[in-house]
Amino acid sequence: KFKMADFINKIYLRHKNFWIKDNFLSMLPGGLFLLLALWAQGYANNYVDYATSTPVGDILLDNLPTINVGFFVVQGVLIFTLIIAFIFIIFPEFIPFALKSLALFIIIRSFFVILTHLGVNPNQLTLNPESVGFNIYNFFYSAKTDFFFSGHTGVPFLFALIFWQKKFWRYFFFTASFVFGASMLLAHIHYSIDVFAAPLITYSIFVISKHLFKGDFKLTS
Repeated sequence: KFKMADFINKIYLRHKNFWIKDNFLSMLPGGLFLLLALWAQGYANNYVDYATSTPVGDILLDNLPTINVGFFVVQGVLIFTLIIAFIFIIFPEFIPFALKSLALFIIIRSFFVILTHLGVNPNQLTLNPESVGFNIYNFFYSAKTDFFFSGHTGVPFLFALIFWQKKFWRYFFFTASFVFGASMLLAHIHYSIDVFAAPLITYSIFVISKHLFKGDFKLTS
């Protein structure tokens, strides 16, 4: 029988045993690295918003109707963020490696973004600015033309690889990656190449992270 008190105590002991000096010192550069990555992402997003070109043809989008999947695009991402925070509370041993891997993902994606100057698809879904959480989403996640490659698809895929040993969460993240990727296409927010390339690039980033942050990766085993 599930007892909240026992669950909280278990989490408390897990954190107490994990946050030794070495693990804490390993997390600090991860946090700084992530802040640097977010700065790079902001720069990249601002750059491409002013360096856009014309839309291009896309064999998949040209044959797909635009469907209102705004809930998955906006609220779904915010819920996903809260779930990530909850998982970090449950499994603190994943925090150092996840922070650094996510930061590397954001920096590499930012580099790709500034190389790609495409216009918005003419059939792109207009998100409802009055919807719940839109302003938060728009501030932290939204950019007009940060196309290649899809962060909505790539980030859940990255977390699926990070939490590979946790079967439930592995499948949860793979499902989230598929749902978000499909939503990007149905909303015509991303071109198809952005979505289909994301898992391939993300896997490469994960492999690089395992080699760069070996000590942190061992904590997840």
